[in-house]
Amino acid sequence: MSPQLRAAVLLLAAACSPGTPERDAPAAATRAPPPAAPLPAPAGDARPRPPSCPLEGDPSARALAARAEAELDAGASELALACAEEALRSAPRLVPALAARADALAKLGRPEEARLAYARALAVDPDDPGTLLGAAELNLHRFGGERDALETALEYATRGARAAARGGEAELASRLELVAGMAENDLGRSARALPRLERAARARPQDPDAAYERGLALFELCRFAEAQRAFERTLALAPEDPWALHQLGLVLERRGDPRAASLLARARSLAPAELPPELPVDAETFRAEVSATIAALPDEERRSLRGVPVEVSDLPDLADLVAVEPPLSPSILGLYRGPPEGEACLPLDGPTCRSIVLYRKNLIRFARSRSELGEQVRVTLRHEIGHLHGETDEDLRGRGLE
Repeated sequence: MSPQLRAAVLLLAAACSPGTPERDAPAAATRAPPPAAPLPAPAGDARPRPPSCPLEGDPSARALAARAEAELDAGASELALACAEEALRSAPRLVPALAARADALAKLGRPEEARLAYARALAVDPDDPGTLLGAAELNLHRFGGERDALETALEYATRGARAAARGGEAELASRLELVAGMAENDLGRSARALPRLERAARARPQDPDAAYERGLALFELCRFAEAQRAFERTLALAPEDPWALHQLGLVLERRGDPRAASLLARARSLAPAELPPELPVDAETFRAEVSATIAALPDEERRSLRGVPVEVSDLPDLADLVAVEPPLSPSILGLYRGPPEGEACLPLDGPTCRSIVLYRKNLIRFARSRSELGEQVRVTLRHEIGHLHGETDEDLRGRGLE
């Protein structure tokens, strides 16, 4: 029998008739790049004048919507927005125009307006796969810090993948599968993400995002040899991808490969804001930080640690990670081993029935400063003490100990 493990994973034509929406086959255009620079204001006028749609020939709403899509593909988001809005003045239920308007707002860095625009388009046609892709990517990439946004992205992408498959749009379906897998990964559900990402990677063999996200799911599931091959494939497609370099470095570090340090350093040099340098905290200094944190705990929590050793390790042991199904993330900050206090220990629990371990490398990579490290050590330790008392992760999240 495996010991019970509890982890602290502290761890975007004509107007339609009233009853039937007009639909075109949507283009799977890349969405949500950095916002474009505003247009310069004319001399003597402090307000920038919105562009007009430069349409020649056919003035129909469908032609305007097609021009909007063409401008989106060309990177002219302001013009795309103007063309879409002009189309909607005469055909307010024209789905291609509604979707193009939402896409343009997303590309212009106006996410709240884009979110409403996608909702309007999906109110007219809830199963348009191109619109569903845009809405999913907006929630995943622009609002991905919110759990509700990730769940929304997953629902949109799942529905869109089914609709695209029914319509024979294989490329679009595979992209929606990829977005759904990314959302599952971000929600911490890599076991559910992996089948989607396997399908996406098979359908998109030249897509580095598909290779990377598959590798990330394999890493989180502790399938390190497969994850290494997936990240190496990502780098064959995108040699300067900092996240692939970083993740490959983490895999090789766990395997004792000396190339790990240079890969991690290269990743930090390419994305210094997202991957800052590790805090220079060696094992001895870290142990002193943990000891000081224990000494500062409230009396009741210190008493609860009597007979429960608090250990320090650089990285989680594989045996601990795979002792539960699905496995724990290799990036966990701490771990409580054993049953809650009050429950009997079993012979198979070993001589040390209960213990807590904190992971130095994961914590110094998580924190951005020494003060933040101290605070995170305190939160992680109290989180694991909560598991000792029998609290669930949901209980601890409610107490601010996530």
